Amino acid sequence: MRSAMVERKTGETDITVRLELDGRGVYQNNTGVGFLNHMLDLFAKHGHFDLQVSCTGDTDVDFHHTVEDTGICLGQAFAKALGEMRGINRYGNFLLPMDETLVLAAVDLSGREFLNFDITIPAQKVGDFDTELVKEFFYGFVRSLHVSLHLKLMAGENSHHIIEAVFKAAARALKEAVALDPDIAGEIPSTKGRLL
Repeated sequence: MRSAMVERKTGETDITVRLELDGRGVYQNNTGVGFLNHMLDLFAKHGHFDLQVSCTGDTDVDFHHTVEDTGICLGQAFAKALGEMRGINRYGNFLLPMDETLVLAAVDLSGREFLNFDITIPAQKVGDFDTELVKEFFYGFVRSLHVSLHLKLMAGENSHHIIEAVFKAAARALKEAVALDPDIAGEIPSTKGRLL
């Protein structure tokens, strides 16, 4: 079972993440930020990951700490569940259409952190959610998992559609990258002999 539980408590947030990589897309997310819950639900469903996120944060200030720290904890959970990353595909990509929106996600579980966030979101807010926090979420995720992640907006006008497509595309690309390849069972997919 490739699973993990991560707990992180700071002066700003108290977060618990439970992740099963080889799940069925079952989710139960309660971060105190409705829009983030929605994106995590989509992420779990489209990645076929079982995911539970519980967070108590300083949302009376704003949503920044909750969103960023949730990204950090989710990245840590992936890293813990993957371990030495033996037998995985390592690479994944997905081109996701959603109405007028088209988003490309490509990932390399390389052990090297890099985020190319080539996403323009027209609105500053979706409901009460600051759209600039999407980038902060993925920065936290990338730094914790030590992964190279490229997110590129190919077309799109509706801010909700764009953000939703980003989370779905990232999940689908990660699903491919973390999948076990029977041709390299037990092997680390790198000539270095390690990915971390």
